[in-house]
Amino acid sequence: MQHAPHHRSGSRRGLAAALAAGALTASLLGGNAADASSRPGAPHGSATTLSLPSPPGGADVKVLVFHASAGEESPTVDAGIAAIERIGLTGPESGRFRTVATDDPAVFTNGKRLGTFNAVVFLTGGGDVLDPEQEAGLEAYMEAGGGFLGIHDAARTEPYSDWFTGLVGARPAADSPASVQRATVEIGDRLHPATKNLPLEWKRPDRWLNWTKNPSGDVHTVARVRELTYKPGASANGWDHPVSWCRDYDGGRSFYTAMGGTVDSFSETDFRDHLRGALHWTTRISQADCKATITSHYRAERVTRPNRPGLNDQIGEPHGLVVAPDGRVLYIGRGGTDSSVPVVTDWNDPDVGKGKGQIHVYDPETKKVTLAGELTVFGNKGGGDELIKVEEGLLGIELDPDFERNGWVYLHYTPHAKIDRDKQMAVRQVSRFTLDPSTNELDLSSEKVLLHWPVQIHSCCHAGGGMAWDSGGNLYIATGDNNSSGFSGGYSGNNPQPNHKGVSFADARRTAGNTNNLNGKILRIHPEDDGTYTLPEGNLFTGKEPDEGGGRTRGEIYVMGVRNPARISVDKATDTLYAGWVGPDAGAPSTTWGPAKYDTFAAITRAGNHGWPYCMGNKQPYRDRNLPDPARPLGWYDCDHPRNESPNNDGLVNLPPVTSNTIWYSPQGGGVDYPRDANGVPSYEPEEQEELLPWLRGGGQATMNGPVYRYDAASTSADKWPAYWDGKWFVGDFYDDTQPRHAVLTDPRTVGEGGLPTHAESLRKIVPVGADGIRNLMDWKFAPDGSLYVLDYGRGFFTSDSKSALWRVTYQGGGPTPAAGDLARKAAVR
Repeated sequence: MQHAPHHRSGSRRGLAAALAAGALTASLLGGNAADASSRPGAPHGSATTLSLPSPPGGADVKVLVFHASAGEESPTVDAGIAAIERIGLTGPESGRFRTVATDDPAVFTNGKRLGTFNAVVFLTGGGDVLDPEQEAGLEAYMEAGGGFLGIHDAARTEPYSDWFTGLVGARPAADSPASVQRATVEIGDRLHPATKNLPLEWKRPDRWLNWTKNPSGDVHTVARVRELTYKPGASANGWDHPVSWCRDYDGGRSFYTAMGGTVDSFSETDFRDHLRGALHWTTRISQADCKATITSHYRAERVTRPNRPGLNDQIGEPHGLVVAPDGRVLYIGRGGTDSSVPVVTDWNDPDVGKGKGQIHVYDPETKKVTLAGELTVFGNKGGGDELIKVEEGLLGIELDPDFERNGWVYLHYTPHAKIDRDKQMAVRQVSRFTLDPSTNELDLSSEKVLLHWPVQIHSCCHAGGGMAWDSGGNLYIATGDNNSSGFSGGYSGNNPQPNHKGVSFADARRTAGNTNNLNGKILRIHPEDDGTYTLPEGNLFTGKEPDEGGGRTRGEIYVMGVRNPARISVDKATDTLYAGWVGPDAGAPSTTWGPAKYDTFAAITRAGNHGWPYCMGNKQPYRDRNLPDPARPLGWYDCDHPRNESPNNDGLVNLPPVTSNTIWYSPQGGGVDYPRDANGVPSYEPEEQEELLPWLRGGGQATMNGPVYRYDAASTSADKWPAYWDGKWFVGDFYDDTQPRHAVLTDPRTVGEGGLPTHAESLRKIVPVGADGIRNLMDWKFAPDGSLYVLDYGRGFFTSDSKSALWRVTYQGGGPTPAAGDLARKAAVR
């Protein structure tokens, strides 16, 4: 049956209400009916009625398969009907249903019949198959709480209807590829019944549709197709190419999958399982959350005010945060002061670089901020070149695992009192202080120094600073390579020549690549109650290795070969360590020196060497250089057998093999890789590059590693992020242009071994970017109530300004649907 094109945007809703006008009568007679006639604006006295129970269907679950087409019937119809019938007759009894198939659109104006179906499946071949009254009947069915499942060409149905566009979620591009191609489907939702049993990376053939408008953010996407694995054609959607999604729509539940474009699809076990889960949700056999990635369900709110003029009463120069078990947020200011205060840069002045490392406390109960304390730090020299500016100061904060009892706060900082102005050296230390919970004041006299080590301060940069605990009470401390970015053209920081009074400041082989130096590392210690620490088993070194004469290792080192790990986190559920570090400055790869600047994220499951300054990314090597002529390239580093042959090295020459990293990106893209020669050396030719992670792109870039979210089902918080995000790792960048702000899913089988993420979810609209949003992300942590706190650095450098702020991002979307009371059966599957 074919109808002339008809536009239905203005009168359609009124017609739907008119069709449902008889529902009240049904309700008064004892039926559980939907009453649309009482809605504002609904017409009264209409002769046309459509009585629908609310919600449609019942415990005797029935599914209507509608398969009319404007042209020839789709060849997938018979296979699709047979598959749905088979799904309904198999599996646990509580999940079974009956199937009825029809191509007669009159079913949508027969309320008595339509109301017996829990869900309607559109297995159509597309085109205009419903007249206005029939479409209004389908709308009334959804408004009553019905379920809809669209398969493949269902997205081409009712092409003139705005309401149907909303129902299916998106429309196919006219030039979508027509051929059957094998591709990889990424499964992002590990909880929805339609996807929870599918492989993380599902390889299958189908006809893949492109979309005229990407629905992500307006629908909840449960699966994407990876365009790198097939030829999507000119209308390709890019890395975010939804293929299956769902949402609560117009009173009911809508699920759409673009898969099922071939007859063979319906004989696939995994595809049938996909349909089974979708049908269980749409028929109300089970609940699911189809709201979790719809961006309008999130609220980002700035919770601190701008500082009063000349004061840092609300916030210092933002540099890190931690959330206490009771919800209080402690956040630190590195040492840059209000821009109105002059800085001292003259090394002859005893106050050179003197600043205040500030600790503030935000109490969500009172909405008030307290300045808990100030440390006098070396960290305030303002901007300028690398021989003027400085990134030292108050760098990290953590709370003791037993903070509620003891009030202990750990701070990672550079005390001004310990600098040597002649040698331009300083001491970095991790100290423990006690916070008075009744006043939110830090007792500075309670300081116990756990660990300290020397750092050069003649030249900036790369201080690191993050700290985190694992479930065993071990404290991880991230330290930067304490090395200049210059003198190597932005490639490997391995120039041994520049020095101040004998201390190299441009050779990261002295620090990050040195087994006997605590800079450029992630340390792991076990703090003891008396203010000392012990070394846990499983660190990279014991400190007592006899290799090469002994005395060439430090037992605190857990990870070596990191450049500037400002933010680290530990997932307490798995004890996996997550870290991110900023790369060097080269804007493009070099066939002489190696890769462009790679900012890096790594999921770390064991002690290891993560490469810098020898190798980056997935073991992409740099060229060695040495005296007497550091400008002359030597051989490529061997990532499997790296050697530290710097004259500035006092550690081992033979180093642990390099472990590949999880994520890396540069201006050329994300996960950039190249063909390699027989020795494993990449070509570094831009025209030969492959982007393994196309959702990433750099430019100005500075990684800001985030947490792994863990959903607390027992929490009664109305603001907590939903279970969809459970186990996802939040990765971001200081900058908000094209840089990452994503939650990624990793494969447990390859995490820690350099396995690439299997899925990435953009957070740019949830953790909002832009001038009035969180433009310069500095740190982010989840609170015990499941909300997310984020620090925005502000718009200047080495100072705080009116945009420096603490933000809170909450979820407002509500729980899974349908409501428990609307489930078709009490013995529902989840």
